[in-house]
Amino acid sequence: MSGGAPQTVGSLPVSASEQGSPMSRTTAPAPDDRKDGATASAEGLTHGLKQRHLSMIALGGVIGAGLFVGSGAGIAAAGPSIVIAYALSGILVMLVMRMLGEMSAANPASGSFSVHAERALGPWAGFTAGWAFWFLLCVAVGLEGIGAAKIMTGWFPDSPEWAWVALFMVVFCATNLAAVKNFGEFEFWFAALKVGAIVLFLGIGVLAIVGVLPGSDAPAPGTANLTGAGGFLPHGSEGLIVGLLASVFAYGGLETVTIAAAESEHPVQGVAKAVRTAMWRIALFYIGSMAVIVTLVPWDDKAVVEKGPYVATLDHLGIPAAGQIMNVVVLVALLSAMNANIYGASRMAGSLVSRGQGPKALGRTFGGVPRPAVLVSSVCGFGCVLLSYWRPDDVFIWLLNTIGAIILVVWFFIAASQLVLRRRTEREAPEKLVVKMWAFPVLTWVALAGMAAIFVLMAREESTRVQLYSTGGLTLLLAVAGFVRQKAAAGRAS
Repeated sequence: MSGGAPQTVGSLPVSASEQGSPMSRTTAPAPDDRKDGATASAEGLTHGLKQRHLSMIALGGVIGAGLFVGSGAGIAAAGPSIVIAYALSGILVMLVMRMLGEMSAANPASGSFSVHAERALGPWAGFTAGWAFWFLLCVAVGLEGIGAAKIMTGWFPDSPEWAWVALFMVVFCATNLAAVKNFGEFEFWFAALKVGAIVLFLGIGVLAIVGVLPGSDAPAPGTANLTGAGGFLPHGSEGLIVGLLASVFAYGGLETVTIAAAESEHPVQGVAKAVRTAMWRIALFYIGSMAVIVTLVPWDDKAVVEKGPYVATLDHLGIPAAGQIMNVVVLVALLSAMNANIYGASRMAGSLVSRGQGPKALGRTFGGVPRPAVLVSSVCGFGCVLLSYWRPDDVFIWLLNTIGAIILVVWFFIAASQLVLRRRTEREAPEKLVVKMWAFPVLTWVALAGMAAIFVLMAREESTRVQLYSTGGLTLLLAVAGFVRQKAAAGRAS
């Protein structure tokens, strides 16, 4: 999911076909069986994305409304220690991104981690991770459409919200039905605007912190907001835990760049460069933003939650029209996430079908685009919007809870797959390891331990327990279905 789906801690949003039998692990190709870009060609996709597209997709993919708006809930829970929460979750995200980059550079595939999971753990794992991620993206598309429509109806109060959602769905469905370069161009400029907004915010914040912001007579704040009003940990370790859970889900979206890499001109070099350059920048944007906000604005200022931390900070500094400026940025973030999630969902569905793990009709491509998958993914996203109006208090809330921890499930499959595929690639094709996970396998196990700890923390917190159980139920259901399909395919093959 792009980080664009707002997340909160709780039940509401804060954001070539494989060779051999598709369900037989013994006949699936080894990681080194494919040459650069072969997967994309075999799935009927093209190579219309350029390096500049990949670089900005990598940066913009995790910069969404969850950061601009949803981070306020984390600040309210953790206080200034939200910086530590984002640093800890940022380290985990960097490890996951490095692992995914290693596997995707060695074997570019539009199914990304789903393909890696199938090669490493078996078809059931690819089925589970892939369809869980597809479900997540479809629900996220609906959430982002609703969020964008609310902003538009704020500007045009007489217009119906559903009409804006429908308009956005049609525009981005049409964009993704066209050549992949159209998606790349949209995301390039959307991401550029988001990155530009954060860089400008950080620049203004640093000037204000040192007391040299032009047009402002306010003195440098020092450490008053970091140590006052309850101190750095105003709600103790429990507050830090809640902030940590909120921050983890704000990072969702990093997976899109490895999906897109399979359609780039140079998949191996593209994903390697995008992963290397994006990791430290993402950490800078997230951790840097949180540090600026809690240094300049009291963490318990109600505006941090009500208006969003970025608007609250700009208002605090006397920046004129701060609310409207950030509304534009949030709108761009939401629309960017819609575009990226329709793209990601369609490619994941197409990849699953190409491996015999879904309805064949979804895998058809026209001009290098899996148009049936684009249409179905868009319709499912709009269906989630309709449910938000028709059954907002039961079915829609169930959908929100179910997607709550899917991103962690995906990350778990990424780490488990990398443990297996790294050793296999070292034996069979070490030259393909152009991106290597640091300190393997120690840091891979550290990442897995970190994810396990987050699952435990979610089970402890009442506000996130229902999300954990709902996601667990969906994951178990998909895993059972995947195992049944795998056994059936193995029986037919024998």
